[in-house]
Amino acid sequence: MTKQNKAAGIFADAYPNIARWVEDFGWIEMGCDDYSRSFARALDIGGMIWEGGYKYDTVDEALQALEAGIAAWLEEQHGE
Repeated sequence: MTKQNKAAGIFADAYPNIARWVEDFGWIEMGCDDYSRSFARALDIGGMIWEGGYKYDTVDEALQALEAGIAAWLEEQHGE
């Protein structure tokens, strides 16, 4: 197993819904910009499906919120 594959596996173990999202549905964005008031976002070809808060104390906190937001969307849209 390469270092990259191991890192991807560790990330997927910690954040399975984010990993599934970027593999099967869309992409995520993190960081502040001039176009959005949120720090973390999940998007697909149709636009934004989840938008988090403006500020988080840690990156992990932002990723946990993103994980929960994507999980809720998957449940609502796909019953998962």
